[in-house]
Amino acid sequence: MNKSIKIIDEVDGLQFIEIDNSLAVARVALQGGHVDWWRPKSAKQDVLWRSSNARYEKGRSIRGGVPICWPWFGKHPTDGSFCAHGFARVIPWKLLESVQLKNGATKIVLTMIPTEAVTKQLTYSFELILTIIVGESLYLNLETTNLSDSPFVISEGYHTYFYISDIKNIKVTGLENSTYTDKIDNFGSGIEKKSITFNNEFDRVYTNSNDCYIEDEKFNRVITIKKSNSNSTVVWTPWEEKALAMGDMGEKDEWRRMVCVETANLLENSVVIYPKMSHSIATEYSVQEL
Repeated sequence: MNKSIKIIDEVDGLQFIEIDNSLAVARVALQGGHVDWWRPKSAKQDVLWRSSNARYEKGRSIRGGVPICWPWFGKHPTDGSFCAHGFARVIPWKLLESVQLKNGATKIVLTMIPTEAVTKQLTYSFELILTIIVGESLYLNLETTNLSDSPFVISEGYHTYFYISDIKNIKVTGLENSTYTDKIDNFGSGIEKKSITFNNEFDRVYTNSNDCYIEDEKFNRVITIKKSNSNSTVVWTPWEEKALAMGDMGEKDEWRRMVCVETANLLENSVVIYPKMSHSIATEYSVQEL
């Protein structure tokens, strides 16, 4: 076993992989392949946000970090009784490999374990592999392989919660001139004209979008979000009323310290995967001073 990692048992029998190398510390829940926490040792502040009321229970998603949305993003396209954002974030994953890289980073490779509930929800066979590299940056690559005899369609994403000084202190850049669908405005569409700032609930899907950045003047830093094989970006903050109505969003003002900027493929950017073919979606997060 790689000396930079250890597997621990915590609340309700959930297992976690703890990573501590020369560059960073991180924790990954084997339920959901969920990066629960990551912080470069050079960073003055946390990079990922995690609710103080996050629920560590079997079959429930963890509020914060990097939840994996697969094989659908948002509501199931035809059956509202199925788990929102797919089942990948609430079922077991297995550690396949751990490697200490020459630059000091740690690579782990996980595979999702199809459960009986999964086989009831899908009509096709697949393999899902998640590669995570923990170092000065955090890199994730999710690879879907079609093991069936017919093509299938997925939507997918990393529903990442970033830690910020305050939602009113930040702006998101890099999405200028991207087309968006606005869930708050009855799914109306438009083109983003400028950098994004926040003074109310915000939930937009940007299609054909590029890398983007969270600029936080109070923390004197910018979080860079690089994307590969991702044509959608979701930007979300619930604002006060919706946050208080959610049982696991933390104490009264915790929602102000997070913003979701999500590397994804959804809506018209959903992906068709042909038999015996594979598709990967990757993202990488890093922190620099402003």
